[in-house]
Formats: sequence, C-alpha cells, structure tokens
Amino acid sequence: MARLFTGLEIPSEIAQRLTPFRGGLPGARWIEPSDYHITLRFLGEVDGSLAADLDAGLAEARARAPFAVTLDGLASFGGDRPRALYASVVLTPELADLQEEHERIARRAGAEPERRRFTPHVTLARLNREAEASAVARYLSEAGVFPSLTFTAERAALYSARTSRGGGPYLVEAAYPFGLCDAFEDDED
Repeated sequence: MARLFTGLEIPSEIAQRLTPFRGGLPGARWIEPSDYHITLRFLGEVDGSLAADLDAGLAEARARAPFAVTLDGLASFGGDRPRALYASVVLTPELADLQEEHERIARRAGAEPERRRFTPHVTLARLNREAEASAVARYLSEAGVFPSLTFTAERAALYSARTSRGGGPYLVEAAYPFGLCDAFEDDED
C-alpha cells in the first residue's frame, strides 16, 4: 500500500523565498523547503490497482496550458486549536479546473470522494499542542509583509509520502507535463 497524493511542485526559488518565515513559533514542526507543494488531491493509503488506475488517468488528462500560481499570504488551519501554518494560494479558474479534474480522475480510479473543500495552500509547518492559538496569532501578526510570490505551473505530479506524522519526505513518483507547452512553442516559429 502506498500513501499517495497529487499536487503541484514549488520551484526551488519560491521555496527559498518562503524560508525566512521558518522558526520562531513554539510547537511548530517545520516542513523542509524541498517538500513544499500544493496538494490537489490527497488519496492516503491506496493499493497497487488504484495507484495504477490513477497514474493512467493522470497520464491521459486533457491538455492544458501552463498557468500562473500566486502565493499571497500566511495563515493557519485549526482556529482555536491550530494544526498547520501555511502560505495561502490564490484560487484561480485554472487551478480550480485542475483540482476538479484530479478529483474526477481519483474517483474513476476508485477513490472515495473528497469531503473537504479545496483550499489551495503550501504547508510550512505542522503544529502540535504547544502551538497555542494566541502564539500562532502573534506569529502571524509579527511575520511582516508577505511578498506576493508567483510561478508558472508546467506540470502536475503524483507524490508518495513516507508513513509518518506528516511533513514528508515526499517523492515525485510520476510527473504529468501540461500538454499545451509544446503547442505554444510551435506557434512562435
């Protein structure tokens, strides 16, 4: 059984721009910058058959153009019981469409429907009980201005995760380039 999810990779230059936000929060278990990603569809523990069907579906996904992805702030999940600190991602029509397609592919492969609403983000830290809501609020207010960070997503990836308490390491098992990349290059000739 493999622990899988689909997502978008964060380019190393963007990951490096996020590193100044690491540290200074008791109870935070910081994610390694090389493991930063935007989850599109979490699957959890899946058998080989579902994994193979998922891979085939992702490989046959409809062609799409690369698109801009923008990180625009810091926030936390969990309210009074914070559990994660993250960089928020602007939900564009292109990103929403890609996530919806991954949901359809996952269901066709045999996965249960995702019950949570899609909130695109890059997890920076997992928080334990030591991370009190007041400390997280103070951290967020003292973090300073978050620079808008934009990159071009050119492919989606199928990741595996080591069974752990979260936070990686994550491995790209397969990548699915967006099919219209070559078409745009050919048009310029």
